[in-house]
Amino acid sequence: MLTLYQHPFSPSSRFVRMILSEYGADFQIVHINPWERPQDLLSLNAAGTVPVIVENDGPAICGAGAIMEYLDETRGYALADRRLMPDHPEARAETRRLVDWCLVKFDNEVIGHFVRERIYKQAMPRSAGGGEPDSNALRVARANIQHHLKYFGYLVAYRRWLAGERLSFADFALAAELSCADYLGEVPWANEENVKNWYAKVKSRPAMRPLLQEKILGMPPAPTYADLDF
Repeated sequence: MLTLYQHPFSPSSRFVRMILSEYGADFQIVHINPWERPQDLLSLNAAGTVPVIVENDGPAICGAGAIMEYLDETRGYALADRRLMPDHPEARAETRRLVDWCLVKFDNEVIGHFVRERIYKQAMPRSAGGGEPDSNALRVARANIQHHLKYFGYLVAYRRWLAGERLSFADFALAAELSCADYLGEVPWANEENVKNWYAKVKSRPAMRPLLQEKILGMPPAPTYADLDF
């Protein structure tokens, strides 16, 4: 049995939840507020970040990238054409590049601002940095998302999926990031029809359905958040 230590609106945690489901893994969830730096988390991951997984009595696997590789090495080979890592080295490199783009660059420049300012800060005490959203950070995120969506739109216009002809880890990395902004109504879907059509395909997968049911207390989702035909 796998145990996933995560926050429900951490994009990297959402990515891991979806790929666990796609790989048919049985797992249980432990909710963590990473800004609290609980001892249970620090004993597993000295960096104090989520996601972290532990399989049975094994060591902690920390970070979305390491977890992705661990799941693929322990389960991917048995899934044949449902494996989320391509067979060809060049295709694997492209998948890893886009996972990194989504979970690091896109998160740092866009989604991380939305999550921190509009979700995390509402739950954090002021002593830990909570309080009113930083309007400058949100302004930057709203400008930056336009550039990223254009790039993703270019990719999916010429490919069946984000990294190529097959569904891959890259698709779930981008979907995890976008889902957090979409909850907040921060994705300008009308500006990028190709990305919207791609997201609708990922959104309809069973692995994503539990995420679409989660809600933030006192902050309802955007009207089309859980709508598969948005």
